[in-house]
Amino acid sequence: MITKKKNQLKDIQITSEFWNQYRELIVKEVLPYQWEVMNDSADISITHEPGGNEEHQEHSHAIQNLEIAAGLKEGTHNGYTFQDTDVYKWLEAAAYSLTYHPDKELRKITDLLIDLIAQAQEGDGYLVSFFQIEAPDRKFARLKQSHELYTMGHYIEAAVAYFEVTGNQKALSIAVKMADCMLKHFGPGADQIPGYDGHPEIELALARLYELTEESNYLDLAHFFIDQRGQDDFFDRQIAADGLDRDVIDGMRNFPLSYYQAAEPVRQQETAEGHAVRVVYLCAGMAQVARLTGDKSLLETCQRFWNNIVHQKMYITGGIGSTNIGESFTGNYDLPNDTMYGETCASVGMVFFAREMLKLETKGEYADVLEKQLFNGIISGISLDGTHFFYVNPLLADPDISAHNPSRNHVLTHRAEWFGCACCPSNVARLIASVDQYIYAVKEDVILSHQFISNQATFENGVTIQQESNFPWEGTINYKVENTSDEPCILGIRIPQWSQKNARLSINGETQDYQLNDGFIYLEAVPGTTSIELLLDMSIKKYQSNTNVVYNFGKVAIQRGPLVYCLEETDQEKSVWKYSLAPNGQLDYRFESELLGGLGVIYAAAKTPEEEKEPSLYHEYIPTKWKDAKIKLIPYYAWANREEGNMAVWLDQEKN
Repeated sequence: MITKKKNQLKDIQITSEFWNQYRELIVKEVLPYQWEVMNDSADISITHEPGGNEEHQEHSHAIQNLEIAAGLKEGTHNGYTFQDTDVYKWLEAAAYSLTYHPDKELRKITDLLIDLIAQAQEGDGYLVSFFQIEAPDRKFARLKQSHELYTMGHYIEAAVAYFEVTGNQKALSIAVKMADCMLKHFGPGADQIPGYDGHPEIELALARLYELTEESNYLDLAHFFIDQRGQDDFFDRQIAADGLDRDVIDGMRNFPLSYYQAAEPVRQQETAEGHAVRVVYLCAGMAQVARLTGDKSLLETCQRFWNNIVHQKMYITGGIGSTNIGESFTGNYDLPNDTMYGETCASVGMVFFAREMLKLETKGEYADVLEKQLFNGIISGISLDGTHFFYVNPLLADPDISAHNPSRNHVLTHRAEWFGCACCPSNVARLIASVDQYIYAVKEDVILSHQFISNQATFENGVTIQQESNFPWEGTINYKVENTSDEPCILGIRIPQWSQKNARLSINGETQDYQLNDGFIYLEAVPGTTSIELLLDMSIKKYQSNTNVVYNFGKVAIQRGPLVYCLEETDQEKSVWKYSLAPNGQLDYRFESELLGGLGVIYAAAKTPEEEKEPSLYHEYIPTKWKDAKIKLIPYYAWANREEGNMAVWLDQEKN
């Protein structure tokens, strides 16, 4: 019997008002709502999947698919080949929620769900309901499209989380049987498949399972999948053998190999190409394997991908994926705001990647990006009521254009109740429910505090940390560090890039000078109590793009602390593009407790053109007559929670 392993972080409780609102939302609204949806008992409208695929259904049927696979019901499979993953990510979110909100009824539901999954699993460990129901003779026969390893990888992740929280051995045994099934079928042996899944994910799942079980074969298999990717014409050979015109997902055969990160071996790839979620899931897995094996070449590959994504292909909100065609990356600096994709799942994957890179290298940039995603790119994907979701997260949107222009109809200006391809809702849920795992990193004798989310944490070395703040609305961060050991402890605290020009530090009431080391300051917490106060620069800042980003030339974005702001039509007298920021105008911040549950807003001086008396589509140029105006900006994550209208992040700035 495998017992739960201890981590260097023994216990952590979130006390942040901002994040506890979201975490309670997961418990009270999101998990019950999603459970009803997956059981087809919710009265909802399912929105057409916005990525270009045609498959659509009126219900989720995710639970029913597993019941059919288990022999408990009769029927056909409904939904995508990876429909099971909606259930698995929900289970993972539920597991995390039990750590901070124990719930006997939820625990009963999740234990029964484990029983169902065990019944659905075949004797050799295989479990993908689509193939069990519809195509049992085609298992592992068309991996370019099938998502089989991707699907089982998501269960493995859920099982590791559920076992660590509840100690449920059956949940873990299912995962081990899955992994053993893969060990049997995949590898360099004569009777094995020398290939990999078209959608990376299993790599990070196997690494997580290895860290729990210490079974080296699982880590070796993750390494194998990474190194096999892009080596030869594996996908084409499989399709030829399976039958050219027997696609399991229409249209996917036509995407180039770069879409699957399989055009060449990953260690030779210079840039992030293809489906954005696949890229960052692969990167997170590569980073884990690099850390666990000491593979320096793989680390260099991760660094190369990171630099390309963060410095040439990422939106200011953290969104990645510039086109709806394949939900993919495009060229460097190609960051359109109104046709962008910025899938919520891609931001979640980017958080996974950032955390793993921070475990490899102590660099503030990794935590800066993690923060950017948490406060912008991820929570924008869920409504404030917890029952509506964005798949696509644009930086410029207009409901009339989205309704009438086919090249913009993937851009919604209201969140949907559910999607035919519902990967994002449960992904957001599992990330928010586990946000406590993204605050600290422990490296040998150093505790890194890299996110400002109020908490009380206990570490195995006898150190307890109490972090208090009203972040992200205020920038005063107070630490109380209790060191009950006989040895001093080193605490590293990140200074965010947006505050590095002006941050102040005091220890035990005395102001201290400090030196930044790759975005961190390092302090010695001697035995006893140490009080630390960090004052971050929360002034309002204007940001501009690299001049190679043609879409933003001459425009600015507004940010305060970690939050990117946007202009939403409902707060203005005119459409958002009819305003230009005054170059030296006043920017005033205030917290409005009655607005959208309480949030900080920014009022800005602007100019707007006087209305034309007889507007025509085109006319001879005449100088624009401007008049003074005042505009109101809200945090980007909170847009589209009121009446529908247009929105913009990047704003024109009037020239001096």
